[in-house]
Amino acid sequence: MPDGPSRTTGSSRRNVLRATAAATGLGLAGLPPATASAAGRTSAAPGRAGAAEAGPHSPYLVGRGIADATGEVAEVGMMGYGRTDQQAQGLHTRLRARAFVIADRTPDGGAGERVALVVVDSPMIFSSVHQAVLRALEERYGGLYTARNTMITATHTHAGPGGYSHHLLYNITTLGFHAKTFDAVVRGIVEAVGRAHADLAPAGLSLSRGELRGASVNRSRAAFDRNPADVRAHFPDAVDPLTTLLRIEREGRLVGAVNWFATHCTSMSGDNRLISADNKGYAAYHWEREVAGADYLADASPEVITAFAQTNAGDMSPNLDLRPPTTPEDFERTRACGLRQYEAAARQLERPGTPLTGGVDSRLVYVDLSDVTVAPEFTGDGRAHRTARPAVGASMAAGSMEDGPAFPGFTEGENPFWDAVSHSVVYTVSPELREAQAPKAIAVPIGEMNRIYPWVQEIVPVQLVRIGRLYLIGVPGEVTIAAGLRLRRTVADVTGADLDDVLVAGYANAYFHYLTTPEEYDAQHYEGGSTLFGRWQLPALQQVSAQLARAMRDGRELPTGPEPPDLSAAPLALQPPIVLDAPQIGRSFGDVLTQPRESYRTGERVSAVFAGAHPGNDLRRGSTYLRVERYEGGAWRTVADDGDWSTAFRWERDGIAASRVTVTWDVPSGAVPGRYRVRYHGDAKPLLGGARSFSGTTRAFTVLS
Repeated sequence: MPDGPSRTTGSSRRNVLRATAAATGLGLAGLPPATASAAGRTSAAPGRAGAAEAGPHSPYLVGRGIADATGEVAEVGMMGYGRTDQQAQGLHTRLRARAFVIADRTPDGGAGERVALVVVDSPMIFSSVHQAVLRALEERYGGLYTARNTMITATHTHAGPGGYSHHLLYNITTLGFHAKTFDAVVRGIVEAVGRAHADLAPAGLSLSRGELRGASVNRSRAAFDRNPADVRAHFPDAVDPLTTLLRIEREGRLVGAVNWFATHCTSMSGDNRLISADNKGYAAYHWEREVAGADYLADASPEVITAFAQTNAGDMSPNLDLRPPTTPEDFERTRACGLRQYEAAARQLERPGTPLTGGVDSRLVYVDLSDVTVAPEFTGDGRAHRTARPAVGASMAAGSMEDGPAFPGFTEGENPFWDAVSHSVVYTVSPELREAQAPKAIAVPIGEMNRIYPWVQEIVPVQLVRIGRLYLIGVPGEVTIAAGLRLRRTVADVTGADLDDVLVAGYANAYFHYLTTPEEYDAQHYEGGSTLFGRWQLPALQQVSAQLARAMRDGRELPTGPEPPDLSAAPLALQPPIVLDAPQIGRSFGDVLTQPRESYRTGERVSAVFAGAHPGNDLRRGSTYLRVERYEGGAWRTVADDGDWSTAFRWERDGIAASRVTVTWDVPSGAVPGRYRVRYHGDAKPLLGGARSFSGTTRAFTVLS
């Protein structure tokens, strides 16, 4: 019986996945069969009314790319909840970067003006990553991909590894900078853009919209209700239900899609210890793998690449009961929220979208948000105002009580001690700070700390991208739906675009925390306390967005402004290195410490424990720590790996240098009966020299019908 690490061919494995999806009802979760076929093929043929033209005369060249961007999965602080105790202990789903290059097609068929849209399963995009990616792209492609035309956004999963910022605040829970995670994120993005660049081909683009309810709730309703009547009337349920789909079609076949919908990736809880792409990552995984049958390990370019991007999700929570989830119940909540986003996107394929025509364009400026004079046109009170150096509010330290509280002793809203200190001392000493930051109860004057060491970013990029009639405002932070509406209205008024064709692309290119309306800011909930540059931060960004929109409308260039400093020279890193791996006494690396049972039925969990090594020795980016294999046709063929929803990889120390690795596989209802086994792939570090690869294999077990 062959024992090597064989795998199925891409087409064979795709058939397995499609059969499994169909059998389990996952394909479109109750949608009619016509919709299921539409998820892979559009109903409108090229040239038919309402279909995006994708033949030889298509106005666009479009390329798609996907790459693994998973960082460390063990002994690294997880990013998002600000908890020092949330240290990663394994992997549930891999994190991926998805890129789409869209170019005007010149009369001779070549590529003209272009933009690159990147969506990464990542907590944030920091300036560190933005700068490193742009340097790598310049080395590879010269001036084709620049800060101006490359938009890098994060899905904001709260279950990703941290430690990849050059600003200290975001590395506190990770014992400083983690070069391996930083490298994985940067390389994944660069690879995805490179694959999209190589994939450029004539394609049609179309835009469609729908509504999705039951996947978001406003976690700061009291703050939202302070907004004027026109804002509250636009969002009568205090949620933004708009789901927008950009389709990419070649000769009538859907080959890619980008969906924008506002909800936080906080379905996975702060008690979870496994790296996960959260709800938006599941939505993309479900479409690509469970519906379209992609094999991420075998297919460098899957047939369909889909990204589920963020927009103005600052106050939108997926936790409909307004309570932080618990684990392991959060796994099912993550899947359910992701599935709803997928279904809402896939339903839009039942009808033709609006074909996109017109140019591709982009603008970007850098703004020092600590020092902006905002004109009366944008302040709303007829007077000019100024932003201020960043300050952390006491309510920011409290965290979002609905998604995951942070530090004890702080609350959203009033914090009597910090209110008293701020108003009797801080604002008395600095009337300028009062004018910009009040009524914030300042807990950390982080702008002053920036003078000594870079804690948070002050000079940030603001971007505007146009693809035909679609406008994307690249904002480097978390924008509430009301703040997003004002930004969208600002750009729509300048350009003459339909409001629904203007979207906020949040978490783009850098990170400055939150952006609220001045009215929401006054409530000083978590979002207002996290609006670092004060009450006039949104009007300042409306002013910048209007400048970008006017320049784009008029075909003018803008000076980019002062770029943020490069802080890559000496990031602070305190995480102890991996010194030595050693197996348990009397064992060898890869030995099976606990074998699976002899047989399982669908719905049961297979579990195996191995004598392992630290997974940080090799992140196995583009590969896998585990395989589930079925014996078929005289060979063992891979049916699942560590990127699959059905598997989990858990690591724990066993003494000082030994490791125990637990691999689980939840047998899906569509699993083919037969003989299976589980394999674990690891890398062990000796005291001297580099890590050495090894593997372990369980005995065979049977999956019953």
